[in-house]
Amino acid sequence: MAALCLSAAQSTFAQGGTVGIDAATSSLTSYVDPISTLILAIGAVVGLIGGIRVYIKWNSGDQDINKELMSWGGSCLFLVLVSVVIKAFFGV
Repeated sequence: MAALCLSAAQSTFAQGGTVGIDAATSSLTSYVDPISTLILAIGAVVGLIGGIRVYIKWNSGDQDINKELMSWGGSCLFLVLVSVVIKAFFGV
């Protein structure tokens, strides 16, 4: 009797998980556009701050601004590419 109850409980728990996976996928997909927009906005702010810092260093006579320029430009490029890759990954 106990084996019969145990096997019935096992078959009840062993249902397919496609409904849960579909719900999670649709929930994640709904967040892609706002997150991508947020990442682009953060990239714009980082770009402005970086541009101002490079401009200040350049006007103060510092000749070694290449490192600063490459680091700020690289961070902005990274944020833009992350936004594009997230959209491509989720197929939006």
